[in-house]
Order: sequence, then structure tokens, then C-alpha cells
Amino acid sequence: MFYRPAKAYINLPALRHNLTIAKLLAPDSKVLAVVKANGYGHGICRVAQQLAGADAFGVASIDEALALRQKGFLHRILLLEGLFSEVELPLAIQNRLDLVIHSEYQLQWLLNYQTTSVINVWLKIDTGMHRLGFSLECVSGVIQQLQQNLNHFNIHLMSHLASADEKDSVATSFTKNQIKQFNKICQPYHFSKSLLNSAGLVHYSCHTFDWVRPGILLYGAGQTASHLKPVMQLESKVIAIKWVQAGEYVGYGNQWQAKKETCVAVIAIGYGDGYPRHAPTGTPVLVDGQRVSLIGRVSMDMIAVDITAYADSVHIGSLAILWGDALSVDEVARWAGTISYELLCGITPRVPIIEIQ
Repeated sequence: MFYRPAKAYINLPALRHNLTIAKLLAPDSKVLAVVKANGYGHGICRVAQQLAGADAFGVASIDEALALRQKGFLHRILLLEGLFSEVELPLAIQNRLDLVIHSEYQLQWLLNYQTTSVINVWLKIDTGMHRLGFSLECVSGVIQQLQQNLNHFNIHLMSHLASADEKDSVATSFTKNQIKQFNKICQPYHFSKSLLNSAGLVHYSCHTFDWVRPGILLYGAGQTASHLKPVMQLESKVIAIKWVQAGEYVGYGNQWQAKKETCVAVIAIGYGDGYPRHAPTGTPVLVDGQRVSLIGRVSMDMIAVDITAYADSVHIGSLAILWGDALSVDEVARWAGTISYELLCGITPRVPIIEIQ
């Protein structure tokens, strides 16, 4: 029994639908479904079960990979940041995990470890993002060391696009140069290759290579492809209604003052649930299907909205949708000065998750 009204509904068919869209965008590529950060806040094992049609999963750490293995998933699983400690290597090999190597120290761990197992290694190349990856000048030397080692490494080449979701001329030029650099450095080799994330898959699908790595696309967010379905809907209910007079304040810090007589509804949701604290006045909320505006500061457990235009119909217990099918999480994120990734990942444990089959 859930007594507090804040709940997150997870649409399981939407996950499968969005995976189908990813496959349609890259019909000749294998799909590595990114399920890191607890499946972008949706539940890693729940998500993986619905995305079982993918060819592999991508996670951020060995803990996430083991959670999938313990639930019986036999897919290839790629550690997107590689190993954080040399002591993880035997466990990774035992559990047949694919490894990104992006730095010299990770390379040395692999070269110094003796095993009869074949290790799938994804060599990350820095094509301009300057976050992780070997420089273009180092790639041939790293490959040579892997090939000359006594261990058997199945080598893949990968990079990551920094600005594929941006549409201005600078970002477009930068992305095209990243693709050009990746093509150039990979040209001498016949290894499997991977470059495109969600935004890259949508906007640069002519460069799909052997593997694509959709993440936010699978969750129906990120301002990416059309025909996607949002997977998470965050809901709560109205728990109080009151009229305030012109000149009166609502919420902490006297941040919002009524310019006229205003009907205010209080909704049981706040930053303690993962709703963004910095969402400003004007951020949209749906109450009984009507678009209304957030007013004042977000509290730990509550927000206030202006329902003056709908005062005759809104009542205690009226449904409030914070994001979902009819109100994009991307729009809410823009109002809050952030991105949908953060909002989805930020849902706190006290919010019950309810699956829609």
C-alpha cells in the first residue's frame, strides 16, 4: 500500500518500442543498450528485461554488471569506463565482461595479467571531446601492444560524440570533424567499431558502424528521435487548495508574491522526491490535464501551482503530472536549467515505482 501520492510509473512496452526505433535507425548495426545509473533511474534489471532484444548492455561499473549477471542476463556487458582498480580484472574476466580501456594504466593492467580467456577490449579513442580516450597518435601503438601480448584480445574501436545533439554550426562542424577523425584512425583496421550515442544515432545515422550505443533514446527523452514513447511518468496529487490575496507571498523566502487574487494548489512532490529544486516560477505542471504554472520555491515535499483559471474544477486529490506522456521531461528540464538525464536519474528511493505492463 502506497499512502503518499507521489509515484513514478514505468511504461514497460515503451521501452521495447524505443528499442525497436533504435534498431530501425541502425538496421545494419548491433545495439548496445546503455542501462547505467540504475537504468537512467528506471531500475537497471527492470529495464534490461525489457531491452533483452539488444545485443549487449552498457554499464558504468562492475557493480552494475554483476547486478545483471546475478539476475541471469547472459548478454555481453560493456564496462563503459573500464576498470577502476586492477583487483577488478579477475572478476571481470570470470563474468565475461567487455572492457573499455581509455588510459595507459588500464592497458598495463591487461598486458600484465595472464589468462587463457579471450577478452573483449574496446579501445576508446579521443577524437576531440577530451574526456576519456587515447590520443590519435597513441592508437596504433596501443593496438600493437595488445596484438603482441600473450593474452588473446578481441579488439574494438570506439569514440564518443560530444555535441551531436546541438544544431548550431559550431557544434555541427565539431561533430563532423569527430566523425572524420574516427574514420581516419580506424581506416587501417578491420576491428568492430562504435561511435554513435543516442543523438548521433538520430542525426548522423549514415555513420552507424558495427555497433550503436543508444542511451537516453531508449527512455523516450533527450530531444532525439520522433516516434519515441516516454517511459517514466512522475505523478502526485493536490493536497491543499487556498486563495491568496494580492500582495501575499507563497513559499519559502518570499520569492513569489501574488499580483492579484490567486487560487493556489499544493502538490505532494518536492526535491526530496527528485523534483528539481531550482525549477523556477512558470515551470509547467499538469493538474487534471490542464497546464498550470509552478509558483515560488520548490520545497522538500511540496510545490505550489497557480490554478486560478481552473479553480472551479480542481479539487483535493486532483491528479498532478510532473512529467510524462503529455508533458515532456525535456521541457521541465529546460525550465529548471538542466537536462532530462538528471531528472530521470534523480528520482529518490522514497518514490514508489509502479510498472505498466
